[in-house]
Amino acid sequence: MLCASLPGLSHQQMLVGGAVKELSAAMSSLNVYSRCGFDGRVGCWIGNEKGRWNKLAAASTMAPKKRRLSISPLASSALAETPYTSRAEFYDEVGIIISCDMPSLFNVFMLLKSPDLVLNDAREKFTQEISFQSKDKDISLAKALLYVASEDEAFMAFNREMDAHSLQIERRSASLASHATDWTCVEAMPLAGKNMNEWMIELDVIAREVEAELVSREIGCDLVEVLDAVNMVLFKSRGFKRSPVLVDSKCAYLHSVLSSGYCSAILLSVIYIEVCRRLNLTIVGSRVGEDFLIWPQTGNPEELFKVISGHSLFGIVNGKCVDDPRAKASDINSNSLPGLELATNRDIIGIALANLMRLHWKRASRANHGLMLTSPLRSVDHADDKSSKTNCLNVPLLRPQDLRLAIMASERLLILQPHNWALRRDHGMMLYYSREYEEAVQELSICMAFAPEEEAEVLEPFVEKLHLLRVESSWKSQGKKGHLTVS
Repeated sequence: MLCASLPGLSHQQMLVGGAVKELSAAMSSLNVYSRCGFDGRVGCWIGNEKGRWNKLAAASTMAPKKRRLSISPLASSALAETPYTSRAEFYDEVGIIISCDMPSLFNVFMLLKSPDLVLNDAREKFTQEISFQSKDKDISLAKALLYVASEDEAFMAFNREMDAHSLQIERRSASLASHATDWTCVEAMPLAGKNMNEWMIELDVIAREVEAELVSREIGCDLVEVLDAVNMVLFKSRGFKRSPVLVDSKCAYLHSVLSSGYCSAILLSVIYIEVCRRLNLTIVGSRVGEDFLIWPQTGNPEELFKVISGHSLFGIVNGKCVDDPRAKASDINSNSLPGLELATNRDIIGIALANLMRLHWKRASRANHGLMLTSPLRSVDHADDKSSKTNCLNVPLLRPQDLRLAIMASERLLILQPHNWALRRDHGMMLYYSREYEEAVQELSICMAFAPEEEAEVLEPFVEKLHLLRVESSWKSQGKKGHLTVS
C-alpha cells in the first residue's frame, strides 16, 4: 500500500484511507449478499470458451420462435438498458468501519478478500469442469460437486465471520476469535476438516476397502460379487443411509455425506458411481419419475433382478423406491431397463443442483407457508382491483442466506441449461424475492423470449409492473419524493 506524508494528515489517517479504498474494491468484487447490507449482485453465468460470462448470451445463441405475442416496450426496454452502474453500495457501512479501531478495520478487509478469491475460484473451476468443450465422460461428478460445496461454504463462512465482527463492534469489551483464513484457492479451503483433494482421496479409500473385501472372499471379478462387495462396504461397513425427504442441508453436499453417511438418493448414487469407476466398473443411471436409478452396464440384466434373501441387487442399490407401488421405479424390470434413457454426467450434476435449489428455497420461505416461486405471477394475472394489483408486488421477507444459496444453485444450473426457460423464470423470481429488481426484470424478459406463448402472456404483466417497481426504487434511492402508480 502506498503511503505519503502530507501536511495536516497523520500516517494513521492515510493508512485508514488506503484501507477503505481497498475495502471498497473487495466489497465491490464480492458477488454475494452479506448481512452487512451492501448490495452484491450475482447474475446468471452462461459460459463461453474464454471463461467470461454474459447474461444475454442465451438470447443471442438461440433465436426465439416466432409468435403472435409482442413484448411490451416497458419489458423490452429493460434488455436495452446498461445494468450495474455500481456493484456495491457500501458507503453507509464505511462510517461504521472507520469508527472501529485499526485491527478491526484490517480484519474486515482481509475477511472480504479471502471469500472473494474462493468464491470466484470455485465458480470458475466448476464451470471448467462441466464445460461443453469437454467430453461428458471426462467430467468428474465428485470434483464438480465439491466445487459447489466449497463455494457455498465460503459464502456461509463469510456470513459467520461478519456476524462475529458485528458482535465485536457492538460489544467493545468482547474479544471474539476470528477463524478467517487467507485462502488463495478453492483447493486450500477446508470442508468439514478436509480439503478438496483429501475428500477425493476418501473415495479412493472406499474403493480400496471394496478391493480388500473381494480379496478376503477370494473372489474374482464376477459382476454380482463386485456389486455385493460395494454394497457391503457402503451400507454395512460405512453405514450410508438414504434420507427419504431432503430437509437437512448436510444431506445435500458431498463432503457432508462422506463424513456423516446420511445422504440424499442422488448423492448416494454419485458415490456409488465414483467408487465403481475406481474399480473399472461402469455404472449408468436414469431419471424414472421422481427417482434416479443406477445399475451396472451389463448384457445380462436378468441377474440384477434375481431375488436373493428377499432382495435383488437392483433393489439394494436403489433403495425402497423399487418396491414402492406408488413409485414409477417399481415398474422397472429386466425387459424395460435397457429401454431407459441414460443420464449424462451433466444431467446428474443438474439433478443434484436442482435438489439443492429446492432445499434452500424451502428453508428460505419456511416462515411463509405455501409460498411458491410463481405465486406473484398468478397474483398479477388474477388481480381484479388496484389494491390487489399493488399488493401483489409486496415482497415477503425470506431468510437471506438460504435465498442467496438457492440463487447460487440456480446460477450453476443455468450454466448447464442456458436455454431452459422454466429454470430462467425461477431464477428471475428468486432475484425478485431478493429485491434485485433490475436483474429480475432482465432475466424474466429473456425468459419471455424462450417461453411458450401462454407462459409469456402470464409473465408480461408482472415484468411490466416489476420494471415500474425498479424505476420507483431507483427514484427513491436518489432522494426524490413521490411514487409511481402501479396499475
